Amino acid sequence: MAIEIERKFLVINDNWRSLGIGKVYKQGYIATADKITTIRVRIIGNEAYLTIKSKTEGISRQEFEYPIPLEDAEIMLNTLCDRPLIEKVRYTINQEKLIWEIDEFKGDNEGLILAEIELKSEDQVINFPDWVGEEVSHDPKYYNVNLVKHPYKIW
Repeated sequence: MAIEIERKFLVINDNWRSLGIGKVYKQGYIATADKITTIRVRIIGNEAYLTIKSKTEGISRQEFEYPIPLEDAEIMLNTLCDRPLIEKVRYTINQEKLIWEIDEFKGDNEGLILAEIELKSEDQVINFPDWVGEEVSHDPKYYNVNLVKHPYKIW
């Protein structure tokens, strides 16, 4: 079983822009009966993944991710996923042996920029870069699955 321990923050300036290279992401979510489990379909360039996540407890949750054929992912995004799809450019930044992922959202979530960091433990100490602002890990409106239902453009 894979456990994801992740913290999420608002990005407060552009000092990160020269530190990483971006990749285009397109992802969608398949509705689940329990509304707790998340099923995500994601395309990154020519690669595609199906991810199943449990309910978040604190900043941790179970996560299972599997590569799938690109054609299958495109069909799932076009026929099975809720709208609007999440469109973003993700920048990966290595800093002090940690990997920060900066998501610059496009489409209905244009203008939102979030920084995420995956940790080995919930109490792991982090030195924050100057572009990291308020923590929003516990605010569900910033979860990608909720950005589908309540896009940033309508806040």
